[in-house]
Amino acid sequence: MRLHVADHPLVAHKLAVLRDADTASPTFRQLVDELVTLLAYEATRHVRTRDVQVVTPVATTSGVKLANPSPIVVPILRAGLGMLEGMTRLLPTAEVGFLGLQRDEETLEAITYANRLPDDLTGRQCFLLDPMLATGNTLVASIDYLLQRGARDVTAVCLIAAPEGIRVVEQFVGDRADVQVVVAAVDERLNEKAYIVPGLGDAGDRLYGIV
Repeated sequence: MRLHVADHPLVAHKLAVLRDADTASPTFRQLVDELVTLLAYEATRHVRTRDVQVVTPVATTSGVKLANPSPIVVPILRAGLGMLEGMTRLLPTAEVGFLGLQRDEETLEAITYANRLPDDLTGRQCFLLDPMLATGNTLVASIDYLLQRGARDVTAVCLIAAPEGIRVVEQFVGDRADVQVVVAAVDERLNEKAYIVPGLGDAGDRLYGIV
């Protein structure tokens, strides 16, 4: 597994505003969208392309287009939905699948309640979206879904991560696949409730309110 921490002043600025407990939901949603677009530049650095010839108004030149099969973007419900538009802004031709996972607050294990993915992901570059990499259990379960369907190239885009969660994902992935995790920051630790410290609170609640 490869970890990439986006080192950019705009990423740091937007993340600082996201962390602020006084940032209201509309501003929070907008900032998540903007921040994910910045992270998407890093996440798609090695997206597959094919060579093409392009006729400009002046001459013919060589260029590249995204290769087939097209990438697939998979937000993890519900908080990952807040990251979808920011990602597809850079990958408008990507397909979109959905995974619904919820953390059991007693066991901290991920429980799957929804799955809309192709049965065969062989040869597809997959991009998972989840704001928080805390215990790592949700991301591990999501990566496992993709690997079971034949994916071998997976990039997870998260806003922040805890060291404990990163270690869990590293141990799970091993050398089974090419997995990259792109984050805006790695925070200090998890607290006794498995929340990231200093973190930014519950991303789903801050995006959509408490339901």
